[in-house]
Amino acid sequence: MKTSVERLGWAAILACAGLLAGCAGLQGEREWDTAEAVLAAPPDKVREAVVEVLMEGGYEIVEADLPGGVVKTEYRRELHSPWNRLLVSRFGVGRSVVESRIAPAEGGTHLTIRVGYEAKDRQWASWESAQPPLAQSAANQLRLVKNALGLL
Repeated sequence: MKTSVERLGWAAILACAGLLAGCAGLQGEREWDTAEAVLAAPPDKVREAVVEVLMEGGYEIVEADLPGGVVKTEYRRELHSPWNRLLVSRFGVGRSVVESRIAPAEGGTHLTIRVGYEAKDRQWASWESAQPPLAQSAANQLRLVKNALGLL
């Protein structure tokens, strides 16, 4: 016959397992904010401008030489300090990633910029897709690239 201590131990193990399973749930599909344009500049110059704008915006470039002219980033750094990870992971701010596609087009270069933005409002909440703030939106990233190319 089981003692109450053994039952309590199993109950604690099951409660911890349930908590971990709840925290490790799958996130939904990321929603993307998208902007695209045909720019009157060669693809190499557009790629350089995209990388420059993203690095100045606090993004770390992960993959810049993918086939198809794709440039991908890590999550944007909100603070340039060791506290960035704590701020983003625990205290409920937004985080964003950028993916851009650069392709030759008739009359210039076709550029598509996609911004994935996630937010949460408290420490134990899960990340949810949200509309990015204006400063991190795809339209603003496109405007910054055009400005870097001297097209504005």
